[in-house]
Amino acid sequence: MKRDEVSRGFIFKTYQAPHQTPFEKLFEIFKELITYTSGDFDEAIDWLRQLDKEYELTTPDYTIDDFIEDLKAKGYIQERIKPDGKGAMEITSKTEKAIRQRALNQIFGKMRKGNSGNHKTKHSGNSDDSTGELRDYQYGDGLDRISMTESLKNAQINHGIGNFNLSENDLVVEDSQFKSQMSTVLMIDISHSMILYGEDRITPAKKVAMALSELILTRYPKDTLDIIVFGNDAWPIQIKDLPYLQVGPFHTNTVAGMQLAMDILRRKRNANKQIFMITDGKPSCLRMPDGTYYKNSMGLDPYITNKCYNMAAQARKLNIPITTFMITSDPYLQQFVDEFTESNQGKAYYTGLGGLGEMIFEDYESNRKKRIR
Repeated sequence: MKRDEVSRGFIFKTYQAPHQTPFEKLFEIFKELITYTSGDFDEAIDWLRQLDKEYELTTPDYTIDDFIEDLKAKGYIQERIKPDGKGAMEITSKTEKAIRQRALNQIFGKMRKGNSGNHKTKHSGNSDDSTGELRDYQYGDGLDRISMTESLKNAQINHGIGNFNLSENDLVVEDSQFKSQMSTVLMIDISHSMILYGEDRITPAKKVAMALSELILTRYPKDTLDIIVFGNDAWPIQIKDLPYLQVGPFHTNTVAGMQLAMDILRRKRNANKQIFMITDGKPSCLRMPDGTYYKNSMGLDPYITNKCYNMAAQARKLNIPITTFMITSDPYLQQFVDEFTESNQGKAYYTGLGGLGEMIFEDYESNRKKRIR
């Protein structure tokens, strides 16, 4: 019987986008708009209607009003009564999670989901987590760790096939690493300069925070992430509050942010702790012991900057590294960040808004591969 030969090769076709329902297409746009409007549903829908007029996103069979009804039916929005007695549509926790997931996909789209707590340190030893690498057998290694295939290969090379002999020196084992847990505080600058000069810097910062929080919740649930914002003062916010975060008429009190971040980390039991700080401006404010504020937005006031350097040094004594993401290219401000980073022996990135998320992810993953002590 003659066997048919199967030819193999590549077939090139014009790219076709995955099929999406009318709701799915509009929902992707809606999630982006609701992030920019800080959770304001009415404003996001107004923008969506304007985009519809310009780009014909809908059809007579499926309109924006149909989309709104679907959002209600699927539990993405609900009506709530305002203090003035009027009703208004608001997004639900289901939408908040969908926004975080979208931010995660946008920023860390190529990342594969791993097992919970899958953060490896540089310290190898006896654990259940194989690195995929081999090393020489050492006294105390479990027999289940011995790689028989590689060990027999070594024996043949070292002693020959004719007089086969397997000794302890021929044995190799699969290496393993201890897993670590990390406590992270993410500081976000919400001073007025985050929206100055026609550039929206707060929205990318929010997206990074949402992506990092969703990353930890889904991939590293044993880690902790606390998010704080700082302007004239500093205060913690919940992950669910991120879509609604807005810039205020604030100066930049970096010291208050550092104090709160360190207070939070002192209460964490994890040995590994770190601070990420996203900012675009110079420190310009301090809260005095009597409750008043010392402010100077004209330049790098030594009275303020020295307080910042002292806080960075205190964090270093507590083994808390600080990574600063400076989303500006002003050499004058870089001078402050350089000295701040030197005081902490941490790291600093001078970057625009593009690539901010990738850098934070890479730094987070890098720190997970070592013990910060």
